[in-house]
Amino acid sequence: MSGTSAWKRVVRFAKAHLSDDKAVAKMGHPIGLPSSLIFGVFSWWMVALCLGMVGCRGRVEDPRTVVMIIESSPNNLDLRQGTDAQSERVGGVIFDALVKKDEHYNLQPWLATSWEQPDALTWVFHLRDGVRFQDGRPLEADDVAWTIRSMVDGTLVTAKSGAFAPVASVEVRDRLIVAVRLKQPYAGLLFNMSDGLFGVVPRGAGRDFGMHPVGSGPFRFVSAVQDKEVVVERNAAYWAGTPKVERIRFTVVPDAITSALELKKGSADLASNVITLDMVHALESAQNLKIESPAGSPVVYVNFNVNDPTLRDKRVRQAVACAMDRQAIVNAIWRGQARLANTLLPIGHWAAATDAEMAQYSHDVAHAQRLLEDAGLHAGKNGVRLRLTLKTSTDETTRLMAAVLQQQLRAAGIRLDIRSAEFGTFYADVTKGAFQMYALRWIGSNEDPDIFRYAYGSGAFPPKGGNRGRYSNARVDALLTSAAAETNQGRRRADYVEVQQILAEDLPGIPLWYPNNEVVHTRRIEGVKPGASGNFEYLRKISVR
Repeated sequence: MSGTSAWKRVVRFAKAHLSDDKAVAKMGHPIGLPSSLIFGVFSWWMVALCLGMVGCRGRVEDPRTVVMIIESSPNNLDLRQGTDAQSERVGGVIFDALVKKDEHYNLQPWLATSWEQPDALTWVFHLRDGVRFQDGRPLEADDVAWTIRSMVDGTLVTAKSGAFAPVASVEVRDRLIVAVRLKQPYAGLLFNMSDGLFGVVPRGAGRDFGMHPVGSGPFRFVSAVQDKEVVVERNAAYWAGTPKVERIRFTVVPDAITSALELKKGSADLASNVITLDMVHALESAQNLKIESPAGSPVVYVNFNVNDPTLRDKRVRQAVACAMDRQAIVNAIWRGQARLANTLLPIGHWAAATDAEMAQYSHDVAHAQRLLEDAGLHAGKNGVRLRLTLKTSTDETTRLMAAVLQQQLRAAGIRLDIRSAEFGTFYADVTKGAFQMYALRWIGSNEDPDIFRYAYGSGAFPPKGGNRGRYSNARVDALLTSAAAETNQGRRRADYVEVQQILAEDLPGIPLWYPNNEVVHTRRIEGVKPGASGNFEYLRKISVR
């Protein structure tokens, strides 16, 4: 039979039979695994089947264009406003930051060639000469000043304003010298000006700038169509060296199976962390593909709305943690290509608390039941003690994870309903606090301990920050203030460790694991060397064979 007809039959069978538990049960899957997990395994079979179909082959329409799959459209390509992963990754190739993180999360010069602190409240930055925006305008101190001021003076309503809330004023001292004056000492300022989190915009750039962004980065914006694609072209005048590839089309493919097939066909060149691990495994034998899998720093987490009447009691949140078997999920869905997390900071980070320093929540259903009982949630006739709703995006791996969590929590008497929506709708609900629980990942921003202020500080409720669960703890706030003002790294770490200890006890969110960076690419693309952050920095150095 032809490849096309075979594929249609596979899809029809999947839609007809794998959407309901009873149908899957008839297939004899292992007891306890949800149909959604079996669907993931079956997805692997569908991909594997298609690998042998002659009709699946194709190639990129324009050989000069690199086609990279992303799972959702960027929320806003203006890095002053975009806080989702796609905004920071795609925006990161359009804009330049003042400083750049190295592989150990230390900050190195970039647009700022040097900086000094003449006193605890003043930072002075010396800018690189000769840098131009992609429209030819020179990048100068006035542009850096505008970028910072617009996030704190009301020009923009942005979640990133909280990261610059300590800024009292910005002074242009010379064409290439800008000084930032603080209200109080703030050691996290420099990190918030690093790649992925910060991009210098031309002076005067307003709130709609993200629709037609102009940066100084290696690629210039060409066009964008919501839920379809973003197109960028190389900046031939880029100060740090012209990129080797002429054009990149970031094409939105929310379905993991389709992404895998596009790569196999050769109609897409690259996919970074968008394909489930079973599909990555299925693609390992494809002669036209190569897989890069370095350890990653992004952390997957589940967050709670602590103002929800049911979740207000921390014992309920702790029960959810005890009912989870995180290692089983890593083994089943991530194929062991992830490491368990007990904090938001990456493994090996100087401020990360060790396992011995924090409360641990190993898989213990009996303990989860006792915690719920103590919280006054008694089992009904059907064994259900409470009902919770978990919101997720339509990302395939996240939906598989949610389906397994649904089964695991059931054993403790927790009925977990899953609500998946396309990313824009899902993210809007999360930002508004319209959730009980949600699953997401921190990318890049968790490489600095200021993530705890941004994610759990009382002053970081949206739109001023990422504390979407509205958690508030006066002691945490005080420790974060102390750590931000402290210049001695040892004393800063002590403050951050205590913050992590409190968070591990209160549990406003549960860090789950750090996935490896799984980058699948065709062999016509050379020089793919992804870093731990999961960003798209490596696109600047890749070439087309």
